[in-house]
Amino acid sequence: MSRSLLLLLPLALLALTVAASDYYERLTLTPLPLGSLLASFDFRSNESLTDYEAQNFRYFPRSLGQALRHADTKELHLRFTTGRWDPETWGARPWDGTKEGGTGVELWAWIDAETEDEAFLRWTTLAQSLSGLFCASLNFIDSTRTTKPVQSFRPAGTYNSASQNLHLLHGVLPGEVVCTENLTPFLKLLPCKGKAGISSLLDGHKVFDASWQSMAIDVRPKCSSGASECQIEIAQTIDVVLDIERSKRPRDNPIPRPIPHEQLVCDETKPYHSHDTCYPRDMVDELSWSLKDVFGRTMAGTCPLADDDSPDAYPVCLNVPHDRTVLVGHSGFEIKSDPGPDESRCYSLLPAEDFDLEVPQQPPATRKHDLGHELLRTERTMTGHGAAHGGMRTIITNPSSTDSTQFVYFETLPWFMRPYMHTLKAQITYSSNPFGDSRKEKIITDMYYRPAIDRRRGTHLELLVSVPPLTTISLTYSFEKSILRYTEYPPDANRGFNIPAAVIRILSPTLHDSSGQPREVFLRTTSLLLPLPTPDFSMPYNVIILTSTVMALAFGSIYNLLVRRFVGVDEVPEGRLGLLVKRIKGGIVKIKDQINGKKAEKVE
Repeated sequence: MSRSLLLLLPLALLALTVAASDYYERLTLTPLPLGSLLASFDFRSNESLTDYEAQNFRYFPRSLGQALRHADTKELHLRFTTGRWDPETWGARPWDGTKEGGTGVELWAWIDAETEDEAFLRWTTLAQSLSGLFCASLNFIDSTRTTKPVQSFRPAGTYNSASQNLHLLHGVLPGEVVCTENLTPFLKLLPCKGKAGISSLLDGHKVFDASWQSMAIDVRPKCSSGASECQIEIAQTIDVVLDIERSKRPRDNPIPRPIPHEQLVCDETKPYHSHDTCYPRDMVDELSWSLKDVFGRTMAGTCPLADDDSPDAYPVCLNVPHDRTVLVGHSGFEIKSDPGPDESRCYSLLPAEDFDLEVPQQPPATRKHDLGHELLRTERTMTGHGAAHGGMRTIITNPSSTDSTQFVYFETLPWFMRPYMHTLKAQITYSSNPFGDSRKEKIITDMYYRPAIDRRRGTHLELLVSVPPLTTISLTYSFEKSILRYTEYPPDANRGFNIPAAVIRILSPTLHDSSGQPREVFLRTTSLLLPLPTPDFSMPYNVIILTSTVMALAFGSIYNLLVRRFVGVDEVPEGRLGLLVKRIKGGIVKIKDQINGKKAEKVE
C-alpha cells in the first residue's frame, strides 16, 4: 500500500503543477485625488472544455458550472454595482468600463437554443439559478425586464464551431441593493475562498463602505487556432474606491466624532487665529495609508493554487511614481517597472507570511500616475412636470479636439413608460462657438426600436450616433406615464420606479490594446426615478374598517334579536337561578327598608 502511494505521489504533484498554471490573481492599487484609493481585485482561472463538459472541475466552481450547463449558456456576464463613478476627479473608468454595470444588478448571456422561445425558457432557468447562488433577486428578471440587444454587445469569447445558434439576452434590476449577502457567494467561487491571497483582504464592512463598488463575473470560451482543445475562462473582478480617512475609522467607532482639539491642524496665518479659534489648514500632502488601515487586516500570504512561475505573477501592484516612498515588510520583494509616464511597482510575496505595505504621508509628487480621461461625458435626466407626461434628455459631450466618436446608445424602458419616437430629437452644439450656436444636423445614422407591450415586454431602443470633435449633442424625447393596477404597485410606490441606466458602447477604429486588438470601451449613465400617479392606499383601509364595523354592528344586533328569547322574571323556573333571583330581590328590599328607616329617623 505504501509503495502505491509513493508511485501516485509524483503523478499528483505533476497534476498539481500543471493545474497551478490555470489560476491567476492580482490586486492593483491606484491612489486617486482627494484622499481616495482605487483597489482592483482580479481573479482568473481556465478549465479545459473537455473537463468542463464532463463536470471534472478543478478551479472552475462546480455550482456555477452546473447552472450554466443546465441552461446551455455559452457565455455569461454578471455585474453588481453600487455608487457613481466620478470621471472628473478619478479619470477613466477601470477596465474601460467593461467590468462595470449599471446601478443594481445587470446580466447578459449568450444561450444556445433552436428558437427564441426556447432561449427565453433557458434564460429564465439561468436567472433563477443565479438568484439562488448569489442571494440576489435575479428571479425577478422576467419578460418585461428582458431585451435582445442588436449592436450594444458582442461575444467576448472565441468559438470553434459556427453552427451554434446563440441568442443574446439582457436583463437589469436597477433597484437591487448590493450587500454582503452577494459578496459571500462571490468569495466561495474562488479557489482560496477568501482565506489566503488577495481575497483575504475582502471584508464586507470595508467593501460596501466605499464610494463606488463593482463586482463582475465573466465566463467565456477560448478557442485558438493552434490549440488542440478549447478552454473555458472565468474572470472575477472587484473594483472599489475607498476613502482613506473613512476607512481608517476603527470598527468600534462607526459614528464619526469630532477630532480632539489637540489634534486639530490650524492655519495660524489667519488674522483671526487665537487659542480658542481655529481655521482648518488645507491638507495638501498625500495621506498616509497601509493595507491594514484601508482593509482592516493584512494580506494572509499568497494563494497556494496561484501560478508562481509566470513572470507576471505578482499578487500586488502599486501605481505610484518611483520617487514615492513605500515601506514593505520582510515578506515582500519589490520590482519596479521601467521609467516612464505610467510608473508602477509590483511585489513578490512569501507564501506563508502576512504581507502589508505602508505609504507614509509626504508632499505631492511632481510626476503622478496618468489616470486617463473618458472619451465621452454623459448626463441623463428627466424633464417635464405632472403625473401624465414627461421627457427624457441625454447630454453627451466629446471633449476631443481632433477625433470624432461613434457610439451605440442602448436604452431599455419599462412598459409603463411609453415613449413617443416621433418626438425624438438630436440637437448638436459646437463648443468652439462662445455664443452657443446650435444647429440641427442628422447625427443619428441608424436606429433600432422595439415598442413595448403592456405587461409583456419593455421598450428597446438602440441608436448609432456620431459626435464630431468639441461638440455636445442632446437627445430628447417625450413619453407618457401609465396607470398601474393597485396590485402592481410596490410597497414604496411614493419613492418612484427605478429606470435602468443607459449603456454607451464606443466604436472607434483607433482604440487598441497593448496587443493590437480592438479595445472595448463602455459608459453607463446613472439610473433614474420615475414618479407615477400613485393612489391613496389609505382609502381601501378606511373602507375596510368602516365596512367591517357596520357589518359587525348590524349582524350582532339582528342575530341577538333572532336568537335571544325575552321572558319575565316570575316566569323563571325554580332552581338555582330562581333562588339566586329571590336572594337578589330580598337584598334589594332590605337595602330599601334601611334607607327608608334612616330617612324617617332624620325627620323626627
